Amino acid sequence: MIRVLLVDDQPLIRSGFRALLDLEDDIEVVAEAADGREALDRAREHLPDVALIDIQMPGVDGIEATRRIAADPALAGVHVVILTNYGLDEYVLDALRAGAAGFLVKDIVPDDFLHAVRVAARGDALLAPSITRRLIRRFLAQPPTTAVGTGAGPAELTGREREAVVLVAQGLSNDEIAHRMVISPMTAKTHVNRAMTKLHARDRAQLVVFAYESGLVVPHG
Repeated sequence: MIRVLLVDDQPLIRSGFRALLDLEDDIEVVAEAADGREALDRAREHLPDVALIDIQMPGVDGIEATRRIAADPALAGVHVVILTNYGLDEYVLDALRAGAAGFLVKDIVPDDFLHAVRVAARGDALLAPSITRRLIRRFLAQPPTTAVGTGAGPAELTGREREAVVLVAQGLSNDEIAHRMVISPMTAKTHVNRAMTKLHARDRAQLVVFAYESGLVVPHG
């Protein structure tokens, strides 16, 4: 059962998402919150698998809520998905740096929304290749304002780990990485996980940011 926390300052939005999620046998909405401060309290209380958090809320916004969740070791299993009305707005990269696993536009079609919740719950980044390319083009060519993690740099990764990180940055799944590297999916997952550990990256989304900010991959307009 996938446990979900809904965070949005608009009750109607929360109700709409909840109605959709409640129809699924493998998904349970365990709590709701109207702002980032309440989101942190509910996350600590219920330990959801996925927290769907609106990016713009009064008081503690979605980015700060994400940052606080990511900084709490007790919430390491919570995968934050940012909800936005604006697609690739100026805050999305900040949200990824803060620890978000990905983002969704609120006008997403229901089937894609439900798929996204399941993708986030299993720890994959919600960054399809087309979205990744747009995000890179729009933001990552700019000088970084914050560091992704406090771990090692690219030089500390093995050659295969660096290769895996580059493929993650292209939006590939573990199965696709395995195919490209001619290895088993389990070995691909191992390379990705070891890279995340060395780089202190919370999840695959932060590997994407790291790959471009470190120069492992160079953005092209």
